[in-house]
Amino acid sequence: MNSFTYYAPTKVVFGKDAESHLGELLHEFGATKVLLHYGGSSAERSGLLGRVRDVLKKENIPFTELGGVVPNPRLSKVKEGIDLCKKEGVDFLLAVGGGSVIDSCKAIGYGLCYDGDVWDFYAKKAVPKACAPVGAVLTIAAAGSEMSDSSVITNEDGWLKRGCNNNACRCKFAVCNPELTYSLPPYQTASGCVDIMMHTMERFFTEGESMEMSDAVATGLIKTVARNAKILMKEPDNYNARAEVMWASSLSHNGLTGCGNIANGDWACHQMEHELGGMFDCTHGAGLAAIWGSWARYVMPENPARFAKFAREVFGISVLGDDVATAIQGIESMEKLYRKLEMPTNIKELGYELTDKQIEELSYKCTFEGTRTIGGFKKLDGKDITAILKMARG
Repeated sequence: MNSFTYYAPTKVVFGKDAESHLGELLHEFGATKVLLHYGGSSAERSGLLGRVRDVLKKENIPFTELGGVVPNPRLSKVKEGIDLCKKEGVDFLLAVGGGSVIDSCKAIGYGLCYDGDVWDFYAKKAVPKACAPVGAVLTIAAAGSEMSDSSVITNEDGWLKRGCNNNACRCKFAVCNPELTYSLPPYQTASGCVDIMMHTMERFFTEGESMEMSDAVATGLIKTVARNAKILMKEPDNYNARAEVMWASSLSHNGLTGCGNIANGDWACHQMEHELGGMFDCTHGAGLAAIWGSWARYVMPENPARFAKFAREVFGISVLGDDVATAIQGIESMEKLYRKLEMPTNIKELGYELTDKQIEELSYKCTFEGTRTIGGFKKLDGKDITAILKMARG
């Protein structure tokens, strides 16, 4: 087992009517003027935004608003938010939505504490030293941004989707009411469940030593999400299933499932999907599902025993004395689960016909123009990425 530091400072208020605690939370963390940040019209139609506004008014907390955040949140909206917050004297950022809105809030928070271009942090030209405080009212269980140190933003100039990980951006609080996710369409629910499982699988597939306790948490989380995802495809208003998935979303990306495992995981699938998202603006979880099987088959020979353990612990599969056969059946079982959730298992099923030229562009961007490798389970260079994307093309 490797040494590790575990840091998860976010205060979570979970359960029915959790949003009723919003006022006291904002006071607790010193908010005197709030940016209410959100996406499209669904939060308005549901009445959630109205309830949040009522709380802010009741608590005499001034606020300004910025809506219009889209999936794969845009740098232009972040910069609009930075300008607005500076103009209005905002000192607390409140995300009402899912990972895209929370990530946008985090990026605005970085920008409020930085004299340069906030994109510097995502382009790895600078490291954040501070972030304005962020809180979240979660409406989608998927990204885990409500408890993570991660923010992912898309720059329209070149359509580059890039992430920044820094503890400064962690939410001060997360309000998590599973009832707020009842109205999600099946595709969005399933895509979110894939993202949750992938955050855990990225940490599970690590080369070198691992930690038995972390592995048990990881495989237990994946099985819980898989089981409840299938329930939600038939019963979208099943509170217990929504609750299990929502809590798993937070636990999957707050670092818990990677404690003691080397290098905190692999993340190659996420890096490749970021390029797909930048090029095609596809749904993140669906993009991950489309890539994962090809990545798994490509890297599995590096350590078949690790994939065999995954197959045994998650799916109960074991071919006596043959880790490779067990591993392959485990990969196939994961793809069968994706299909049950009506998720793609290749890029063609995702809806895109990739040309060789597009694959080369995706690979080139993913290596930051040939300056890096990706992955931890197996180090992948541009040729490896190209090979995986060709396998995943369908």
